[in-house]
Amino acid sequence: MEHTMTDHVPSGTRRAGPFAWYAPLSKNEKRTFWSCKIGYGLDGMDTQMLSFVIPTLIATWGISKGEAGLIGTSTLLASAAGGWIAGILSDRIGRVRTLQLTVLWFAFFTFMCGLAQNYDQLLVARTLMGFGFGGEWTAGAVLIGEVIRSQDRGKAVGMVQAGWALGWGLTALLYAGLFSFLPPEQAWRALFMIGLVPALFVLVIRRLVKESDTFEQARDARLNQAEKPSPWAFFEIFAPRMLSTTLRASLLTTGALGGYYAITTWLPTYLKTERGLSVLGTGGYLAMVIVGSYVGYVISALLTDAIGRKKNFILFAVGSMSIVLAYTQLPIDNTWMLWLGFPLGFFASGIFAGMGAFLTELFPTRMRGSGQGFCYNAGRSIAALFPLFIGALSETLPIGVGIGVFAAGAYAVVILAALSLPETRGRQLES
Repeated sequence: MEHTMTDHVPSGTRRAGPFAWYAPLSKNEKRTFWSCKIGYGLDGMDTQMLSFVIPTLIATWGISKGEAGLIGTSTLLASAAGGWIAGILSDRIGRVRTLQLTVLWFAFFTFMCGLAQNYDQLLVARTLMGFGFGGEWTAGAVLIGEVIRSQDRGKAVGMVQAGWALGWGLTALLYAGLFSFLPPEQAWRALFMIGLVPALFVLVIRRLVKESDTFEQARDARLNQAEKPSPWAFFEIFAPRMLSTTLRASLLTTGALGGYYAITTWLPTYLKTERGLSVLGTGGYLAMVIVGSYVGYVISALLTDAIGRKKNFILFAVGSMSIVLAYTQLPIDNTWMLWLGFPLGFFASGIFAGMGAFLTELFPTRMRGSGQGFCYNAGRSIAALFPLFIGALSETLPIGVGIGVFAAGAYAVVILAALSLPETRGRQLES
């Protein structure tokens, strides 16, 4: 068995308050927590920029909704490849070094999106950006999952993932500000160029964040045994004893990500084109969704340790399915649309709070990065097709119909996959 620095705390220890787990963390653990949370927030900031500028690109360059959907899909497919490779790298060169490389990559290519002179250039730059943002999640999720003690892992990793909603909210504020003071044809470029800022955060990671004890112990054990890592070691996740887990976990992530992408990629366009909202109005609706997302992350992070990973996934999948159908299909007025935005964000984002901890617990250390990277990003690569399908479908049907149909089907897959997987709450990390 492997033990982190804080595993001496009995797993059954009761603490006063839902956030009391944070105080006993060591200085390095707190630095790791905040670095992963901020990194994931910056990842979310750069990633969500595309959804805000799609209406402007359609108006400015005359691209079709299908072409806009292709940008989103190609970005997500690249992120799937990047996430898998980052997982393999994190098992070989370390979680922290991989985290640094991925942040630099997605920040640089987000900036390059702002320099694109035509559709093809933007497609290439955005696709390359996706390669980095997919890798950042994998490296950060594995790192924080290994650093935190088992009984608090779900809460800590979930709170790290809540940083995504903060990054999404920051993008919404930047979008509102830039599009208020600059012409649209300049504002969208400025928004992407600001995406270079996360590159500076790498300096913080290099200075303050150390590799996890769990990874270093496993690496030292290999060195002591004069064992060289095989270049094909990542195929262990497809070995007979791991294959079923790998496939079922991939199915779980496919459903969660498919539902999420169906909503977030096209929601701003849906609100503007079918609901006839202004930029300010769209910002107001999205603000409600974003606030709901952050609260959903936090509540889900607490629940995943309290009621278990599986029950939490099912609870949030049922909630997401119900809300997205109401949000897109019912003939409700704008006031009700506004208030439904909170539970929409709450459930659609909150479902991910337990994902990092769950995937960390499913795989042993030597293949943890590879397993977590593959499962999350295999799901992402399949889910990446959803924006493309919805965009193509919107040529003949309302966008809201496509969002509702694809999201509901995706959350049904989450429920089935969760029922088939083992419960891992409180599991000590095995070598």
